[in-house]
Amino acid sequence: MGESPHTVTTLPTARRPGCPFDPPAGLIDARRHGPISRFTHLGGKPGWLITGYDLVRSVLADSRFSSRKELMNVVDFELPPAPPGEFLLMDEPQHGRYRKPLVGRFTARRMRLLTERVEQVTADCLDAMDQAGPSADLVTAFAKPIPAIIICELLGVPYEERGSFQAQIETFLNGETDEEELMAAYTATQEYLAQLVAAKRANPTDDVLSDLTDSDLTAEELQGVALILLSAGFDTTANTLALGTFALLQNPAQLAALRADPALADQAVEELLRYLSVAKSFMRTALVDVELGGQTIEAGTTVVLSYNMANRDPERFADPHVLDLRRQHGGHVAFGHGIHQCLGQQLARVEMRVAFPALVNRFPTLRLAVPAEEVDLRAETADIYGVKSLPVTWDV
Repeated sequence: MGESPHTVTTLPTARRPGCPFDPPAGLIDARRHGPISRFTHLGGKPGWLITGYDLVRSVLADSRFSSRKELMNVVDFELPPAPPGEFLLMDEPQHGRYRKPLVGRFTARRMRLLTERVEQVTADCLDAMDQAGPSADLVTAFAKPIPAIIICELLGVPYEERGSFQAQIETFLNGETDEEELMAAYTATQEYLAQLVAAKRANPTDDVLSDLTDSDLTAEELQGVALILLSAGFDTTANTLALGTFALLQNPAQLAALRADPALADQAVEELLRYLSVAKSFMRTALVDVELGGQTIEAGTTVVLSYNMANRDPERFADPHVLDLRRQHGGHVAFGHGIHQCLGQQLARVEMRVAFPALVNRFPTLRLAVPAEEVDLRAETADIYGVKSLPVTWDV
């Protein structure tokens, strides 16, 4: 029997005033008491909150913990299984059936081959900013269009349909949409993807989704896979680009270092991923009793894995709440770990390695156009943390 654990009443969500990049204060406090705490899910079910880096990685690599949606014991009613193709909420062998056909299409080598196209898209965005300036909302002018264009091209979404599809994705990921609007956006997205899959089967083109039509996946399964890839490939990178720029503007010495040293780009991206962790947390359910961090996680109990706190764990990272682009990394978990580690992580890295240096060098006087405390942040209830808009200006 382990020591009596620290207890957190509910999952902490309030960030400290003036600290938009730090995890919620309650998470930081919980980690001070140890890497694992008891807490209660919003639906009233007892659970565990894991804030320690080593324990988070341990659970993510442990097949005794399930990703299956229908096993998430967080509410007082049964959840349905994940829809066909949405493999993030599945275990093996179903998870592997969907993921394996994709792995070869998202290798580091293949994503590096996209560098020239990412550079072109980034330059186009910066040219448009320059021509419309000297002010812009960096979210709509820079952070959103770069990953949206690239992931839509990879999956074969026609350019003229990108805008409406992007708006639908944002509606059900922003954390503030009411249930009626959420369902309307989800239904519209599924209808669109059904049409897209049918079009690719009838007339395949040079893209990932067309390639998958040769597999044994059904039309409904292809829709689910496309939804996962499009939403993950767009929203996480867009918010990291916007929030990352905000963080750099608030840390002028770090921004100057990136501008002065192009070779720093790789380290800078890894540090921003660690520091921001826009995909804040994920859940797993114990399939059997598991001893973890001196505590017994009973079978059927759902644990919350705090990625943003694991990436700020002082036992893993020195001065974890400091943004240091020259930090020598020991491996953050911003992309997860284990069999569910983010499939598109190499694509995200390519986009960020190109976009951040290009922005800060193109606009050497870039700065916020509003006080930092007036920057409109996404709700903590959003699946992905970030900024809604980032007004910036520069000298001409």
